[in-house]
Amino acid sequence: MTDCPSSPADRLDGVLATLRENGLAARISTSPSVLEAHSHGEAMDAARLPAAVVFAESTDDVATVLRACHAHRVPVVAFGAGTSVEGHVTPAEHGISLDLSGMTDIVELNAEDLDCRVQAGLTRQALNAQIRDTGLFFPVDPGGEATLGGMCATRASGTAAVRYGTMKENVLGLTVVLATGEVIRTGGRVRKSSTGYDLTSLFIGSEGTLGIVTEVQLRLHGRPETISAAVCQFSNLNDAVQTAIEIIQCGIPISRVELLDDVQMAASIRYSGLTGYEPLTTLFFEFAGAPAAVAEQVTQTEAIALSNNGLSFAWADTAEERTRLWKARHDAFWAAKAIEPTARVISTDCIVPISRLAELIAGVREDIARSGLRVPLLGHVGDGNFHALIITDHTPEGYARALDLDRKIVFRALALGGSCSGEHGVGMGKLEFLETEHGDGTLSVMRALKNTMDPHHILNPGKLLPPGRVYQG
Repeated sequence: MTDCPSSPADRLDGVLATLRENGLAARISTSPSVLEAHSHGEAMDAARLPAAVVFAESTDDVATVLRACHAHRVPVVAFGAGTSVEGHVTPAEHGISLDLSGMTDIVELNAEDLDCRVQAGLTRQALNAQIRDTGLFFPVDPGGEATLGGMCATRASGTAAVRYGTMKENVLGLTVVLATGEVIRTGGRVRKSSTGYDLTSLFIGSEGTLGIVTEVQLRLHGRPETISAAVCQFSNLNDAVQTAIEIIQCGIPISRVELLDDVQMAASIRYSGLTGYEPLTTLFFEFAGAPAAVAEQVTQTEAIALSNNGLSFAWADTAEERTRLWKARHDAFWAAKAIEPTARVISTDCIVPISRLAELIAGVREDIARSGLRVPLLGHVGDGNFHALIITDHTPEGYARALDLDRKIVFRALALGGSCSGEHGVGMGKLEFLETEHGDGTLSVMRALKNTMDPHHILNPGKLLPPGRVYQG
């Protein structure tokens, strides 16, 4: 990383002057309300006002901004919908927030080949609405109103990952602007290739630290002929977890299996109006495919649930009822926040091999009981991923108690062969766990990649990689 002798204010002025010379004056904002909106994501305390916000409308705009920032050594962080939860979009001091939310075009749609190319600011909800008439859809569903570029940056997954995979499995290629402003394209439209390094996978999950994604080539899927959903409640949390484990181990191609514990279910009943359900640990199921295949999945799943003391199946066969159920699941964070509206909610996640999930959740429940905090649990239990929504006081002491519990939850997962995050990503919130999970040698190689691709460390500095040794060769 090369030092630059001028002050941060002078360097920023140099960037803004360059952008104005390149016709981007109208895209620059220093309005206090705009700066505040770009100072943080969701669910984490970390916030810092950017020095300026620049609104990009094209790959060329992004390249112009990065060339200027690289030349003047000014840090920049990409901003989409601002829904990340580990501090990913919190800007660096004296830095620029580069807003891509206006880049919402579908660049090309290839229905016959089941793929499309979109700009990074398009949300997956908007994409699915626009391609509905083709009979295709994009399945990765993290729940929030996330942009597809942001979903690439954090390697998002969500409720449908158990069947369709994560962003890694559903992205064929990318357009990326490097730190120097150079534009590259990775991957392509073909389903497989054995040429060169897999740069697409390198950028997915890199959290904007190696380059900024401006276009995404996506794999699409046909809409299932039949969709059915069901809810099964359990008196015992372990019975629900064991049901999910057995469903996956039996190879049933279920589309979604989501767990809400009794605390979360009680909150969702109140917040989302889920009448007809008890405040008990609950599994939400979704089945999709040909009618006969769905009927077989349902029969097998119901038998497994009832053998594990499931109380009964309640069916949601209409689109309206399914929408109501999944909206309640996606609104779980806000339902938890409504338990104590003046409190804060710290959201954390982790993931383990599915055979260790019951052991992890049992241990986490013990940690929660000892903490004295109220913590709803929910998760994508079909792939071993679960979330804890830690409700705590708006005080330094309350925040410290929440972080202490967060650490215990994550270290339990790591001890069971898991990861500190299945889908939230690292950002700033989980930096401290990276060396335990990956080891010093692996992290030193990651830092060497960062130094090579972003020598002045202007791209989202302080995120994803903790400081430390760099691999020298």
